[in-house]
Amino acid sequence: MVSEQRTRHERLPSEPIPSGMLYVLFALLAPALTLADPDPTLAPMAGLIERYRADLGSVSRFHDTPMSIQDLERAEAFNQGWLDRLDSVDFQTLDVDNRADYLLLREHLRFEVDQAEYELAQLAEIEPLAPFTKPLVAMLSAHRRMEPIEPRDAAETLSNLAPRIAEATEALAKADTERDRVLARRAAIKLDRLAWSLRRWYNFYSGYDPMFSWWCEKPYDACATALRKHSEKLRETVAGITASEDPVIGDPVGRDVLLRMLQHEMIAYSPEELIEIAEREYAWCLEQMLQASREIGFGDDWKAALEHVRDQHVEPGEQPSMIAEMAHEAVEFLEARDLITVPEIAKQTWRMSMMSPERQKVSPYFLGGETIIVSYPTAGMEHDDKLASMRGNNRHFSRAVVHHELIPGHHLQRFMLDRYRTHRNLFYTPFWIEGWALYWEMHLWDLDFANGPEDRIGMLFWRMHRCARIIFSLRFHLGEITAAEAVDYLVENVGHMRRNATAEVRRSVNGDYPPLYQAAYMLGGLQIRAMREEMVVNGDMTDRQFHDAILRHGCIPIEMLRLILRDEPIERDYTPAWRFAGELPGS
Repeated sequence: MVSEQRTRHERLPSEPIPSGMLYVLFALLAPALTLADPDPTLAPMAGLIERYRADLGSVSRFHDTPMSIQDLERAEAFNQGWLDRLDSVDFQTLDVDNRADYLLLREHLRFEVDQAEYELAQLAEIEPLAPFTKPLVAMLSAHRRMEPIEPRDAAETLSNLAPRIAEATEALAKADTERDRVLARRAAIKLDRLAWSLRRWYNFYSGYDPMFSWWCEKPYDACATALRKHSEKLRETVAGITASEDPVIGDPVGRDVLLRMLQHEMIAYSPEELIEIAEREYAWCLEQMLQASREIGFGDDWKAALEHVRDQHVEPGEQPSMIAEMAHEAVEFLEARDLITVPEIAKQTWRMSMMSPERQKVSPYFLGGETIIVSYPTAGMEHDDKLASMRGNNRHFSRAVVHHELIPGHHLQRFMLDRYRTHRNLFYTPFWIEGWALYWEMHLWDLDFANGPEDRIGMLFWRMHRCARIIFSLRFHLGEITAAEAVDYLVENVGHMRRNATAEVRRSVNGDYPPLYQAAYMLGGLQIRAMREEMVVNGDMTDRQFHDAILRHGCIPIEMLRLILRDEPIERDYTPAWRFAGELPGS
């Protein structure tokens, strides 16, 4: 795919070196750019990783032109250069911690090389929808290299482009298939980013260079207007996204990409096996939900019981106080049972903000970290949206997950990530981030954190939701269901209100999150749960030792974390093999 892209890359006056030569040149320069000695005050691999992170930041900030084939090729060459450098490390002299870092860095680099290839293929797919971008990309790249600009030539490029873009816009037609809509939306997003970069380029010169302003003001306006109209037609006419109609349009990646991502996350199950695990967990949740429903008088009509729980929300203005009360309650519960170390500064420094109505369209429930972002209706929202927000963030749903967002969840995680093995932040994985927070939802269930059946229903709603996320997100990316069918699945099997189900599916499939992100909650939680069974229940670690160790070893794939905590031999050719959920029928 890379070679095909290079043959289509136009050579322009502002870009005198052919693309292929630049690729080779950058590949040769990559070692010289990145292989200076790492910080000698750090452990061997930690120093190397920190040096890579710093170089990566410099390179990625510089090569940031949207829709640039050359920038993707440079990213590929950069990471390949680091892979070559890594081959020179004497693996046999490393201890367990450094061997883990070696394998993590190697997999990160391999994945980044593959990702550059994947992104090149994605660009090739949308080129017929935006066949005019190469001169703009070349002009923006030349500016990034601070090559001298000739205002008259720039004006001519812009002036010639405006009618080319208008001609391409005229040729656009309403989508015939769902795939056409997917590609149109992807192209519109890319073009919006390109238009933003073009605006930044124009503002750099306009007013500061009188000749540039004299030559380029009108041609730039015409070109920017043409770009905007093309993006609008892609989005509205082709994809069908308008002010009154906002369909959920995802971008399924396919089974091969899912398998590569699972390998990257050190998950030794296929997508189909993960769906089977989720269905097994869902069956347990449904049994518990029916039991709780019976306890409060709704029999087997668990959806009616869910509606009863939704009605138990606080009045407008009272949500922040309720969240704060629940946050302190969770910390007291943890400390009374000596489950984990909670530093005083972590307890004292979390904050709260309110989520905008616009963001609630894709995040109907609150989010967290050092700042917990409260999702609750504002005075200006439509009546039905107000009710949906209040009922979706009721007392029992909220109590089930405040600790997920704050302590011991995301706030405590990020607090510790800033203080221990910080070089491992490079290996960010949602299986550790979200898996840890979800693990605590399951563990607190086991410790009878719930105050009665309504609380249990609140906890089970989220747990069923995490199971459903695995099922609908993987099936969507496998091409087995559509986004609309995913919404229906959440409404029917989890009891979501349709507004909130739509928002959940939208953020799961529209590309804002990686394809495995939604599956990572439950699967990561099951991984940590299986580790605890090995090391605490059947081992000699205390809960506090176990939980503290997880936070102090950083954000890494959980299978690698398990090897470190078990002090197992780690060989250079290690392949993920842990079946944390056991063997499955037919596997």
